[in-house]
Amino acid sequence: MTLTAPTPAPADAAAPAATAPQQGGPGLPQERRLVTAIPGPKSVELMQRKHAAVSSSVGTMMPVYTAAAGGGVLVDVDGNSLIDLGSGIAVTTVGNADPHVAAAVMAQVQSFTHTCFMVTPYDNYVTLAEKLNALTPGDHAKKSALFNSGAEAVENAIKIARYYTGKSAVVAFDHGYHGRTNLTMALTAKAMPYKAGFGPFAPDVYRAPMSYPFRDGLSGAEAAKRAIHTMEKQIGADRLAAIIIEPIQGEGGFVVPAPGFLPALQKWANENGVVFIADEVQTGFARTGQMFASEHEGVVPDMMTLAKGIAGGLPLAAVVGRAEIMDAPHTGGLGGTYGGNPIATAAALATLDSYEANDSLARAAELGAIMTEVLTALQAQDARIGDIRGRGAMMAIELVTAEGAPDAALTAAVAKHCHLNGVIVLTCGTDGNVFRLLPPLSISDELLREGLGVLAEALAAN
Repeated sequence: MTLTAPTPAPADAAAPAATAPQQGGPGLPQERRLVTAIPGPKSVELMQRKHAAVSSSVGTMMPVYTAAAGGGVLVDVDGNSLIDLGSGIAVTTVGNADPHVAAAVMAQVQSFTHTCFMVTPYDNYVTLAEKLNALTPGDHAKKSALFNSGAEAVENAIKIARYYTGKSAVVAFDHGYHGRTNLTMALTAKAMPYKAGFGPFAPDVYRAPMSYPFRDGLSGAEAAKRAIHTMEKQIGADRLAAIIIEPIQGEGGFVVPAPGFLPALQKWANENGVVFIADEVQTGFARTGQMFASEHEGVVPDMMTLAKGIAGGLPLAAVVGRAEIMDAPHTGGLGGTYGGNPIATAAALATLDSYEANDSLARAAELGAIMTEVLTALQAQDARIGDIRGRGAMMAIELVTAEGAPDAALTAAVAKHCHLNGVIVLTCGTDGNVFRLLPPLSISDELLREGLGVLAEALAAN
């Protein structure tokens, strides 16, 4: 079906002036409103400037440019108000302009912006490390180190594990995503667009089969036995420094492993001197209805990589792990000019406070219940929804053909329909046939239901 832009709604007195910048935050009108076609003329002009000035290798999913955001909406430069079901890929979990985060950032900027923690340190870094050590699973002694991005956290976690064990091999899993740097591309499974043409990659990285209940039909125990067999026979525990796994895969398709898979892998790793690393970059910080997705099955990782939802939209990441593992490298072996920047750490401390003050675990569960209810009803009417999966405010549907094959074309068409009608949705999956839904926890029930209604309309139209 040919998709066309919706007829723009007439602008009224309540609509924001497209020529004036707006203030974001929870006070922003929480409504879907289209006053131009998507994209509008100002966004079209900015996209033309992007083509002239920005590397064409840097893509954008939607051709709209943001002027303000907050609650559950994003307002573009043309005055269109879009429902946000993406949260900047799980980053703005507390919302795009949480007042606590904004106030903390303003106060820190007025004090100082940077000194480099490795030169003249500051208390925000230490306080955040203390909080992360207390917040993450397990009552053992822990220590933390702060970095700039999820990929950087993963790189450092692997460095630490190799140093601690004296071994070099690392196992990642089918469909996994861990970043775009050289080592993390080696860990990432999907070639296009992340790896194609960028090799050769870091060596001694191996891949084991993931538990994917919708596709493999295996129990957690059966899938773990298969993965462990691969690791023992193709690598050997005596060579293996670390296993790294997303408790729920992100870019790979929001794959939730069968119950028992993660605990079995952790048990095998612990018994064989292999560091078990949970990559919670996308799943962490209340997103799944627990503070960390590992907690759903009582898994206590040796190390965790954290980013995205940690700082309310500012760039920050962390590695948290057992104290003896984190202390293994020599002094000066970890660090970076901007790692644990004072502005980002101030934002992170305010973000953690916001999670607690707003009972975010309960809110994520509430949003998950709404999405499960609506998506289950849709599945009953549409056999192309092959699977519904996820936890809390991290849900997905996998679209398939009548024969059960991945349907990337349908997924792309439905996403385009949503975008043209004012709803930001993201796709993912190794085969490009999965919708991931990542609403900010600050979204209202009504706005979430409206966004899901547009998704239903998009499915019906295709």
